[in-house]
Amino acid sequence: MSDRDLPSLNALRAFEAAARLGSMSLAAQELHVTHGAVSRQVRVLEEALGQPLFVRQGRGVALTAVGQQLREQCSAAFGQLREAWLQLRQQRATAAFVLGCSGSVLARWMIPRLERLRHELPALTVHLAVQEEPVAEHLAEVDAALLLAAPPWPSGWQVHELAPERIGPVLSPRYPGAERLRGQPASALCEEPLLHTASRPQAWPEWANTMGLPSESLQQAQALPHLYFLLEAASAGLGVAIAPQPLVADDLASGRLLAPWGFRETSARWVLASSRRMDDGRIEALAAWLRTELSDQR
Repeated sequence: MSDRDLPSLNALRAFEAAARLGSMSLAAQELHVTHGAVSRQVRVLEEALGQPLFVRQGRGVALTAVGQQLREQCSAAFGQLREAWLQLRQQRATAAFVLGCSGSVLARWMIPRLERLRHELPALTVHLAVQEEPVAEHLAEVDAALLLAAPPWPSGWQVHELAPERIGPVLSPRYPGAERLRGQPASALCEEPLLHTASRPQAWPEWANTMGLPSESLQQAQALPHLYFLLEAASAGLGVAIAPQPLVADDLASGRLLAPWGFRETSARWVLASSRRMDDGRIEALAAWLRTELSDQR
């Protein structure tokens, strides 16, 4: 059977509504179209069949024998479609939500908050996926991705901005120069070995610009492959690192790391990105939760 063997779905929807409600006007209201649009769709079916489906009855319409037959079939078919659709939506609502993020964000921020997420959003079952490479525009491997990124965004993304990125220097109390640096201006860092990540070498220059320091005066030392390793190196007292505030908030609270010069905003944003083709109400709930968690650490 080809598509030519079937009438227009819009025409069948218009007919079914008019037949069920006994009125073209009421069908138009339900379908959010004009009375004329419903009448035209019904006329398409009548012309294809070569016989009427309705006869006028007072201010409304009544079904002919053929119309009654078609209504019974349409009601059954639309009922099956409606039930199947509801089942699919219910399956999706209970399926795991795959959230992608970098390994550093996963280890230092998401995992410590996973139990709270489960408690506060019990209907949302989150599976975490590590994404270290640049995220593809279509986001095919995940339902959404938690990112630190700067606009413009790919045209295929739906983006929920969560919070501005704030970065700052952090060091361990065990760092040999920790006591000497206490109370010193930010320019004192020009004499220190500055740890950085190979994936984001511009982080220190960005911070320096916000502080009014010439970026060329900074002495970037060892490069680490990931932010997680960078912060572990800083915690071990190997140097001063540059880090996003949320990823070191727990370390600052415990005293494992210090942030003598605070944090400054950059042009980047924490965002929850999903495909524009994704229609999933869980994304809104997760974005609201993430936004609250990030705002609590500012």
